[in-house]
Amino acid sequence: MDRIGPLAARLLAELGPDRVISDRQELRTYECDGLTHYRVVPALAVLPRDQAELARTVRACADAGVPFVARGSGTGLSGGALPHAEGVLVVTSRMRAIIEVAPDDERAVVEPGVINLQVSQAAAPYGYYYAPDPSSQQICSIGGNVAENSGGAHCLKYGFTTNHVTGATVVTPDGDVVRLGGRAPDTPGYDLLGAFVGSEGTLGIATEVTVRLVRRPETVRTLLAAFRSTDQAGAATSAIIAAGVVPAAVEMMDALAIEAAEAAVNCGYPPGAGAVLIVELDGPAAEVQAQFAQVTALCEANDAFELRIAADDAERALFWKGRKSAFAAVGRISPDYIVQDGVIPRTALPQVLRRIGEVSAEHGVRVANVFHAGDGNLHPLVLFDDAVPGEAERAEQVSGAILDLCIEHGGSITGEHGVGVDKARYMPRMFTADDLDTMQLVRCAFDPDGLSNPGKVFPTPRLCGEVPGRRKGAHPAQEAGLAEVF
Repeated sequence: MDRIGPLAARLLAELGPDRVISDRQELRTYECDGLTHYRVVPALAVLPRDQAELARTVRACADAGVPFVARGSGTGLSGGALPHAEGVLVVTSRMRAIIEVAPDDERAVVEPGVINLQVSQAAAPYGYYYAPDPSSQQICSIGGNVAENSGGAHCLKYGFTTNHVTGATVVTPDGDVVRLGGRAPDTPGYDLLGAFVGSEGTLGIATEVTVRLVRRPETVRTLLAAFRSTDQAGAATSAIIAAGVVPAAVEMMDALAIEAAEAAVNCGYPPGAGAVLIVELDGPAAEVQAQFAQVTALCEANDAFELRIAADDAERALFWKGRKSAFAAVGRISPDYIVQDGVIPRTALPQVLRRIGEVSAEHGVRVANVFHAGDGNLHPLVLFDDAVPGEAERAEQVSGAILDLCIEHGGSITGEHGVGVDKARYMPRMFTADDLDTMQLVRCAFDPDGLSNPGKVFPTPRLCGEVPGRRKGAHPAQEAGLAEVF
């Protein structure tokens, strides 16, 4: 039965032709997010301009039983915004209003299409900024950041998106508009906002987000330390944290990542470095001065052969330029690459990085490492040439082996890029069948018909009337009378 035709007609009538895209060539614009390995052309795309239009769109999808997927700027790296071939792509890029900046409350209220960096620019005249800063902050949207619980270079000290969202207005999968949280730091009852942030679009779509603003620090100092090996740089990172110093950021790049950055942006990092650390401290001037002396001494004690201190904002920006461009930069040294994202304890950095090097050599696939060293969030870039037979398969094997390493060392298969469609198959490596079923009970409570971003996060659909996987019989929570299948 054709559901898209009548749905398209309804949306055209309610929203107008400038909001609805049905031409297949135009729809190809939206066939993937930042992870281009997966491509699906949606049956229909809708570009609402406000909350009312978005709610109408979702309600129409619910009435027709048609799945929908939300998309912001499309910078995601896990296929989280991959369209559904028989569904509607709801694009929030036109919802870009900064509704309010309230410095007295240290809050801002924005629509989901607002670009991350624009929040800081709007707050700057009041002496505030928005702390979460993904590498794509110049183009990624707040709605996408909320969906993926994005982090960034400064998440070591300031935390992830979930630590900076105090409220959200959400269109639920049946088209209702509800409010989660508010301006206050906490609200009574279950933390539904906490469940929503990072849910990857499976629980609904945010139409307004209330974010926490942070006062600009009195002083910012940035150090670049060059080491002969990642072992030394990893040891310096552990030593800094062990000393009780919590920098705003501790970022590491290995030799291959440095090579790519030099080719792309000519960042001028020390020649001969096997690894560089970028350490940034911020806060009261006296505190930063004392901590900076500690960090410098600890880098030297772990055999840093060159230290550079940013003399001004321009030099600081140059230090960060290489790091911020790293993902795109590897395109200069490899025709294809996989961006991986996993987490390990900081103390495991040397052995995990060493093992990644061994796995890389065993499979004949190069790996460039660039990551948030301070919180153990790895971003290995697995390089390959898809034109060479078998090389893409070997790259996938290396990518999976890296995630296995993260789990073996007590870490996670993702730190900030999300699970999406790309990592769903790895979820059973980290969670039991009971764990996954319990997670889906939450999803079912929000979306009993399974229309909101279906096929993401979970490897096998369960509950909500979906086809079960290898489980037989009732879910344990059902047997205990704690939940029911919708």
